[in-house]
Amino acid sequence: MTTAQELETVVELVRAQRARTVVIGHGREAAPVAEAFARAWDGTVLAVVGWPEVAASWLRQARRFTAGEPDAWVVAGEARGWAGMSERLRRSTCWDPGRTYGFAGTAGAVAIASPGTLEGMRGAGRDGTVWRIGRNVIFQESSVTLPDSREEPPQEQRS
Repeated sequence: MTTAQELETVVELVRAQRARTVVIGHGREAAPVAEAFARAWDGTVLAVVGWPEVAASWLRQARRFTAGEPDAWVVAGEARGWAGMSERLRRSTCWDPGRTYGFAGTAGAVAIASPGTLEGMRGAGRDGTVWRIGRNVIFQESSVTLPDSREEPPQEQRS
């Protein structure tokens, strides 16, 4: 389950991008997290798309996830399902991980997904800390900054 700090940080990250429209995606067990974000979001939610942790292809979900051409995507769920879904998104759609924001459970997908699949994705840890994914590296950031910031954070945590 998500924490209040985690939810607040993800909302602030998306707001910092100046997004108006979002699509929310989630693994089956993370539906309550997706619902909490939808309630907290003051912009437009174009769609909420759920996916299983294991699937033959995730193609149907990937198409629904990218159909509305949102300003940002927000994802919640376990690493395994998000890794599979994100790989399908990269292969089959116009999805951009640099416009994608995740909750704590999604960060671990960097260790499972193909190299570069999640590069540019940002999100929040359970304590509200901000993380950003490089090429198979998770950088810890000290605060919410605009997504196009190119500054390298001082700490890194290798996965």
